[in-house]
Amino acid sequence: MRTAIGVDLGGSHVTAAVVTEDGAIHRQHEEDLEDLRFEAVIAALDATIGLALKEAGNVVGIGIGSPGNIDGASGAVLYSPNFGWEDVPLGETLRKKFGVPVFVANDARCATLGEYTFGTGKLTKDFVLLTLGTGIGGGIVAGGELVLGHKWGAGEIGHHQIRPVDGFICSCGKTGCFEAQASGTGLIRHAFKVAPSFPRSVLLDVARDKLSSKKIRRAAQAADGHALAAWKNYIADLAIGLANVIAFVNPEKIALGGGVSSAGDFMLDAVRPQVDALTTMVPKGTTEIVVASLGNDAGQVGAATVAFHGGLAARAPVAL
Repeated sequence: MRTAIGVDLGGSHVTAAVVTEDGAIHRQHEEDLEDLRFEAVIAALDATIGLALKEAGNVVGIGIGSPGNIDGASGAVLYSPNFGWEDVPLGETLRKKFGVPVFVANDARCATLGEYTFGTGKLTKDFVLLTLGTGIGGGIVAGGELVLGHKWGAGEIGHHQIRPVDGFICSCGKTGCFEAQASGTGLIRHAFKVAPSFPRSVLLDVARDKLSSKKIRRAAQAADGHALAAWKNYIADLAIGLANVIAFVNPEKIALGGGVSSAGDFMLDAVRPQVDALTTMVPKGTTEIVVASLGNDAGQVGAATVAFHGGLAARAPVAL
């Protein structure tokens, strides 16, 4: 069975995995990123990928999932606000260093390809993955093909505006982006927005920068009034974005990943009826909304799948 290295390059760490063609991860190596300058990140990639290559032996290639807009042909990172990069030759640098084929793609598109091929998207033709973490990443599969767009930028669902007048300011500079309202960060901002109505809330016992979406979600599940008020507003915004996705691409299934999705049925039971209420141009309830199954492994598995395919071609087969 063929083997590839799948790499998930994040803002705080890099993980390299040995992945076989059936989507199974056999070894993982992780290193924290404290310096996001290109040379420092290359050093971290060199260390983690080097260890994975020693264990894997012969590989068909290395797939890298990186934040930002990626030139799929050359592997250059054209723009990545997460790293402060513009036009950096990530693919070329790593090809010279390792002497094997290296393919670079957007990290969210890699995760989508992984979840589609080996997770909840398997056997579907029209599929969307959304990762609800610090931001909202994701990707779209339409008619069995991963949608890439004219300049490799399709799938930035987090940056369509759902509250352009009274919403939170997004990291991209716009007001009320789906990401600003319905990411894990958005849940925290909802909690602060309703905080004046709950002056004795236990959520306010921690420093402002220590309040996490996990803490809010757990408090909501425990019926804390402040957390429930924030959760209600959060779910309303999540439902708007999901209903818009259904209107845009009419997928058979939407999978929700990322930290907030760990709420499972507590989240799904709340958001599904609201999505149905907002769905107008397609039959209600015909898009299945589920929790993604691959979790944090989706990015590495998807990046390795890119290497197996010989690049991020549009076609994303249901099974390899």
